[in-house]
Amino acid sequence: MGEPKFIDDPEQIRKLAPVVSAPVKRHVFVCTGKSCTAVGATEVKREFEELLEAEGLRYGKSSKGRNPEGAVVLTECGSVGFCSIGTAVCVYPEGVWYGQVRARDVPEIVEEHLKNGRIVDRLALISEFGDSAV
Repeated sequence: MGEPKFIDDPEQIRKLAPVVSAPVKRHVFVCTGKSCTAVGATEVKREFEELLEAEGLRYGKSSKGRNPEGAVVLTECGSVGFCSIGTAVCVYPEGVWYGQVRARDVPEIVEEHLKNGRIVDRLALISEFGDSAV
């Protein structure tokens, strides 16, 4: 296997990875590991997908129902370390870790946190901007 080619041309990088020049403000990680999936992670992720896409907030290709100018990246991930109180959801750049998230909580997280910048205290476990909410 050969050494991967390093791309140093900014225009080529923007073409291959348009996210580098997108107006992304937040990145949401939804844990879909085994323990979180057992308590509804699939439904939580689906609810984030549907709401973010319906409101034009989810960054991505328009051919996939997303918005190339969207402000939120949604990523499915494995364990974030506290799956025993899942579904776990992390929001950056604020560094907020939410626990025990259910699909019914997602509209509140989208409205309060992702759109208005207000942490949903009742679900927040820890934040870079303050102590743990628990």
